[in-house]
Amino acid sequence: MTIPQKQWLVGKTETQALYGQEVVVLKTSGSWMQVVVKDQYSPKNKAGYPGWVPSSHIKASFADYGQCATTMVKAPIANLYHSETTARPFMEISFNTILPVLDVQGNCVKVQTATDGAKYVRKQEVRVLEKGSKIPVPTNRDILATAKMFNGLPYLWAGTSGFGLDCSGFTYSVYKQHSIDIPRDASVQATHGIAVKKSNLQPGDLLFFAYNNGKGNVHHVGMFIGNGKMIHSPKPKKTVEILSIDAEPYRSEFSGARSYLK
Repeated sequence: MTIPQKQWLVGKTETQALYGQEVVVLKTSGSWMQVVVKDQYSPKNKAGYPGWVPSSHIKASFADYGQCATTMVKAPIANLYHSETTARPFMEISFNTILPVLDVQGNCVKVQTATDGAKYVRKQEVRVLEKGSKIPVPTNRDILATAKMFNGLPYLWAGTSGFGLDCSGFTYSVYKQHSIDIPRDASVQATHGIAVKKSNLQPGDLLFFAYNNGKGNVHHVGMFIGNGKMIHSPKPKKTVEILSIDAEPYRSEFSGARSYLK
């Protein structure tokens, strides 16, 4: 997408759902469906994050692979392939995309898509989770390593993927990779977790910024990385970046911090 196309999305889109991600259909109107993304917590709807999508973007799948191992994409972007030779790409899929595993063949994992049949992904780009296994509890260093993978990624309003991230989509997605579910929006992230004083910040803690010199509504979130710096996805025309937490307007707009690791 071009920068003007990305800017057009500002205020018009709510969030992003990944390939194969489960949604609940609330209602249909013409060629549009109102759905909720189940894995994205929001007080807007108890079932998940709500929004409207073209009906053509939603496909029904009745397959049950609940007893299978699963893959979670750990690279910013990975390719799905038609065969284990990886000679013919099928499509790109994002960071955090989860698909059932059918088989592990050498350097490839055979996965089942919801509507496009069996495909293959390079083993090095995913983590394979056996049924019932859990992702290890992350350390501060684990969270930062994941966050820094996106340094330089262009901002995308409502983005929650390796194709583009907004500020809260960035923090939400980084924690999601480590099986820690936090709310989707910055204003809600600022009310969950454990409050942390600015003097006690630890790497991985989330920093919140609000209008009216930090006393108004929360409008932005970043992640503390230590040494007085944070990493964040600031706004259209910019990329994920690292900067001082004392840079303006962030110094003046700081409104609090939260930990999701304690």
